[in-house]
Amino acid sequence: MFGLSLSRFVDGWWFLLLILVGVLVAGYVWTQRKRRTKTMRFTNLALLERVAPKRSRRWRHMPIALLMAALALFTIALAGPTAEAKVPRNRATVLLVIDVSLSMESTDVKPNRLEAAQAAARAFAQGLTPGINLGLISFAGTATVLVSPTTSRQGVIKAIDTLRLAQSTATGEAIFSALQSIEGFSQVVGGPEGPPPARIVLMSDGKQTIPTDNQDDPRGMFTAARAASDAKIPVSTISFGTSTGTVNIDGRDTQVPVDDDSLREVARLSGGEFYKAATADELRKVYDTLGEQIGYEVKDADASRPWLILGTVVAVTAAASALFIGQRLP
Repeated sequence: MFGLSLSRFVDGWWFLLLILVGVLVAGYVWTQRKRRTKTMRFTNLALLERVAPKRSRRWRHMPIALLMAALALFTIALAGPTAEAKVPRNRATVLLVIDVSLSMESTDVKPNRLEAAQAAARAFAQGLTPGINLGLISFAGTATVLVSPTTSRQGVIKAIDTLRLAQSTATGEAIFSALQSIEGFSQVVGGPEGPPPARIVLMSDGKQTIPTDNQDDPRGMFTAARAASDAKIPVSTISFGTSTGTVNIDGRDTQVPVDDDSLREVARLSGGEFYKAATADELRKVYDTLGEQIGYEVKDADASRPWLILGTVVAVTAAASALFIGQRLP
């Protein structure tokens, strides 16, 4: 869909042609006044009344007015107008990092946190633009790179379907594993333009347990977030679940509330965004938002086409009106 909103012009010096358009308009006005003076000297006014077309004088100026408008529109097109447009990214790396600790078995999100997370992650992978290299890491007590970054979605989707629960939550290890995977991939695909931009999308529902209660440990989540910031790889965190979640561990119901504060701090330290999702529907919406942010970028795109089309339409209308209005005799 064409739009006429502009952000800037590539070759603004073409607007100097508008001076010529102004000169043509001034010349036309002068010619019309001179012709009117000569007409008033016509001695046989009765004959002039019968020969001249009985149209409003204003209509006689329509062809030239339309022609000048067309020239102005063509001038705008020549000046290289640009407009902001959302275009798919053709190179980027994303590591999807999913928590598979035992707390993900909680049914506070139906059917349970893990199955809801799998469904949303599948939709996210399927909806990413083709130019994105997507990888997958799962983590509990340790982190495992299930799929290295690739533009093929089938391997990622298949790996999402095979996620299984395990004990503990090593969030820092997961972030460090994602950074290593991105670094290795960037060394392979990096060209003259440098490595593609990268981002980590971390989805978790619980507090880090390895290292125990120390996010600032050398292998902790906050330390890893600072390392991500140093590498200019933001971590977008998704806190998934509610404060009332419970799981049955060794025959006992154990509370597993989400840890919003820690995940929010990871996002802040790394330069990423924090999202909270307490339902499966909210999680899908978060992934949709991330898909838009990651898969597309706003660029200045050529916007001359609509001006050329409009100028052509106006020019054709000017020619048609000249043929119709210019008829002097029936």
